[in-house]
Amino acid sequence: MQIGQFTISNRVIAAPMAGVTDRPFRQLCKHLGAGMAVSEMVAANSALWNTRKSRLRRDHSGETLPIVVQIAGGEPVMMAEAARHNVELGAQIIDINMGCPAKKVCNVAAGSALLKNEPLVGRILDAVVKAVEVPVTLKIRTGWSPQQRNAIQVARMAEAAGIRALAVHGRTRTDLYRGEAEYDTIAEVKTRVNIPIIANGDIDTPQKARQVLDYTGADAVMIGRAAQGRPWLFREISYFLAHGQQRPAPTFDEIRELLTDHLTDLYSFYGEYSGVRVARKHIGWYVSTLDGGEGFRRHMNGLESAQEQLSAVRGFFDSLAADRIDVTRTFGQAA
Repeated sequence: MQIGQFTISNRVIAAPMAGVTDRPFRQLCKHLGAGMAVSEMVAANSALWNTRKSRLRRDHSGETLPIVVQIAGGEPVMMAEAARHNVELGAQIIDINMGCPAKKVCNVAAGSALLKNEPLVGRILDAVVKAVEVPVTLKIRTGWSPQQRNAIQVARMAEAAGIRALAVHGRTRTDLYRGEAEYDTIAEVKTRVNIPIIANGDIDTPQKARQVLDYTGADAVMIGRAAQGRPWLFREISYFLAHGQQRPAPTFDEIRELLTDHLTDLYSFYGEYSGVRVARKHIGWYVSTLDGGEGFRRHMNGLESAQEQLSAVRGFFDSLAADRIDVTRTFGQAA
């Protein structure tokens, strides 16, 4: 798939997720097979740019290319300025957030709330595309509500404005993450425009990725929540798409090494105090399907130092390996 001058190495992309797709997680996803990874959203409001959280979100040092930064806001001039600012800081692709369903985002007329105001959508798209020389992409939902699906209209506006790729989550804003994603709208969008379309929503196995690509005709799939605690899903999907066969599940030794490397990167990136706290949710995701995982998560959440966390994780995985737990069954690999 081509986005501007960038050739994406495969058809599997890591979705932008607030509080999740920081630099350590993006790097891990890319290392494990994601052809591209999009940053967690950066606010367009310049008054927020100098907070520690925003500075960390704009840190791309050492990151595997291309560097894709998602911006969020509801005012065209601010969005254009945010795009320019992030390009100056190293962004090679700018992604516009019109898909986030979070109340705090929609309440300030940003994210998926913008889908209710098509004229404003058009102004934002035009402003951002004209502001920067790098490719601009867009992420949307199928509409504000099941009664107000307008993804086709927005897709046409996006293509006309010069958007270079469009990711569509198969739910409306009012659906949040309830129920099942639908792919009919994504399939119809694909027939109406000539820019690359990326299908998103409930893609959690290699087989599901293949089914969604075949059904929608999309150019790529975007993986979000399914990769939390299971980042090797990217290589499983890319391998299956390329070879039509299931890749062997990771061993416990490999998972332990991946997790401890991830934790070490988090401590380095955030500092020990914040890194330990950010790490807790990631550890919880990794162990959520494992025997004894819930008890271990509660124990681990009481640990205050990086060394305590690392020692506890190593000990937990050592005990599972000693019990000869079936890795394929444990991590829910599809047959």
